[in-house]
This record gives sequence, structure tokens and C-alpha cells, in this order.
Amino acid sequence: MLQKSPASSTPSPSRSLQTRRLLDHEFDFNCRLEDSFHQDSAGLTPKQVSERLEVSAPVVFKWRKGYPEGLDGLKDLPRSEAPRTLSEAKAKEILTLTTQRVTRGATHWSLRLTAKYAKVSIWQVAQVWAAADLKPHRLKTFRISKDPDFADKVVNVVGLYMDPPDNAMVLSVDGKTQIQALDRTQPMLPLKPGQVERRTHDYKRHGTASLYAAFDILTGKAIGRITQRHRAKEFLGFLRQIDRSTHAELDLHVILDNSSIHKAAAVKVWLAKHPRFKLHFTPTSASWMNVVEGWFAQLERRALYRDAFTSVADLIAAIRGFIDVHNEHSAKPFRWSKIAKSIISSVNRAKLSAVRNKLLK
Repeated sequence: MLQKSPASSTPSPSRSLQTRRLLDHEFDFNCRLEDSFHQDSAGLTPKQVSERLEVSAPVVFKWRKGYPEGLDGLKDLPRSEAPRTLSEAKAKEILTLTTQRVTRGATHWSLRLTAKYAKVSIWQVAQVWAAADLKPHRLKTFRISKDPDFADKVVNVVGLYMDPPDNAMVLSVDGKTQIQALDRTQPMLPLKPGQVERRTHDYKRHGTASLYAAFDILTGKAIGRITQRHRAKEFLGFLRQIDRSTHAELDLHVILDNSSIHKAAAVKVWLAKHPRFKLHFTPTSASWMNVVEGWFAQLERRALYRDAFTSVADLIAAIRGFIDVHNEHSAKPFRWSKIAKSIISSVNRAKLSAVRNKLLK
């Protein structure tokens, strides 16, 4: 007589209940995973369970929290009904509230605050804002140039970027002043698995240095000069360095901002004796048109912001190291994509908007 296999033995009442529920068409796939969790999670960590059942760790924690109540404790709570559709009038009310009225005690509207005042759900406010492309939480800076020669200067500078002259170099030149050599009051805690790099919030100052840089748009390489002060004398020294560092037969088109240092009498005298230097000035309040500013941002982000310097000498070494590595490994031709007409139109629209809102005379 054949012996019954263990699989055919009479199941326990608890097992029968689980089997009946698994066969119930209203008990969905999530519940089958929950049953599997009961069978497989004994002695395993949440991470092991999540990997074994191919679910996320939060799901495992949710199941374990409901485990003492059995399968009923693991069921999802009843779903809410579909959100109510807002009327057009209510949507307009939310838009008006967000754009024209600022609540007392706050500078801008949040989702929660707007929902409270409009007596709607946070989700509904989010939908109205998304449809209207409203982002009250964001803030950008701007400054409209009042340069009377704005259009001519934009055309000139953009023309140099997009169509550089033959037998010439186009150099974007500016200075980054008062770079601080900052050290932390305690040693930094290094990056490791499970821990981000950390540093103290306070710091020690060890002096400053200034940097002049010329960014070659055709190669992406930079010429740098580090100084202790930022005067016409130091700027002249940098122009001489550029003169020595470039081929003598090339014209040098130098794009600058409107700093008084760049227009000093001594600078004008020197330029008159070196006619291959041709200066082009960006419009006032438009330093963003000088592409070396983007290179300065890379320097700050990659070499300065997260480092600690015990002296000005350490700071200078870091700046020089960044310039060397950039020129050897990271330099690439710069591509300016926005045409002059588009820039001029955009600024004119901003001026018109400012006048309409009585922000500009």
C-alpha cells in the first residue's frame, strides 16, 4: 500500500483558510504576495525578504507592521473616491489667489496654504498650478540692462561667439576677486557607504586671492593669473601675459564687462601700443554674456567650494591645479546657440512687462 506523501496530508485550518482566500478572485496579486511573506519571512531581515519576494523594503515594513492582525491586518485600506472635478470658477479663484494676493505672514503661496484658503484639496491646487505653469516656490534673479547701446553690443558679442574672425582668437576675459582661503574648524568627515561627506558649518579665514582668466572660445582652454589685488596695474600685467602666451600674428578679440579697471588711462595707453588687442564690451548689467563666468562657476564648484585651505598658498595651488587639469583634460570648444535677435526680443519683452507693472521707468 502506497504511503501518502507529506504534500497530501490534511492541511491545518489556518492553511485551509489561506488556500481558500488565495482561490478567491477578489483577493488580488498583492494579497498572494502577503501570503508568501507569511511563509517566507521567518528569520529573514527586511532586506532579504524584499529581495526574495521582489518587492520594495517599505512594502515589507508595512506587512510586518500588520502581521499581528493576520491577513486582515495586511489588507490595504479602502481607496478614496476619484477627486472632485474643479469648476472653472474655482480654478480661476485659485489662480487669482496665487498671482495677485499674498497671504499675511508669508512671501508666497504654498500648496497647503492655498488649499486651506481656497477650501480645496492640495492635489487640486497642484493640478491648477501645473496647468497654468505656476511655480510659486521658485525664485529667479534678473536685472534689465539700461545700456543705450544694448542691441549693438549684443550683436557684436554674439557675432564673435557664433562667427569668430579668421586669423584671430576670441577671448572672454574677467576677474574673480576676493576668493577666500577658508578652513574648517574641525577635520572633515570623509565620504563612505551610508554617509555623505560632512564638514563643520563654521570656518577660519586665512586670506584672499584674486584671479584673472581669459577663456578661449575656440579651444575651451584658459589662461589664468593670480594676484593679491584687483587694480588696473594687475589687469595690465594680465594683458601682458596674454600677449606672451598667444601667437604674435593673431588678432586678439577680448570680450570684457564694463569695469572701470578695463577702461583705465594706463590700459588705454598700453592698448594703443598693441593694436592686435581689440576690446569688446558686454552691455551693462549683462555679465551673463561673458562666457568666462561659466568657467568661474566650474572652478568654484569643482575645486573651491568643498575644499579646505589652511593658507593662501594652498588656495593658489588649488586654482593652478584646476587650470592645468582643465586645459589638459576638460577643455572643449564653446558653442553659443542663442542668436542676437532672440536675446534683444526677450529683453524688450522684459522691459515692457516691467513698465506695465510699474517696476521700471
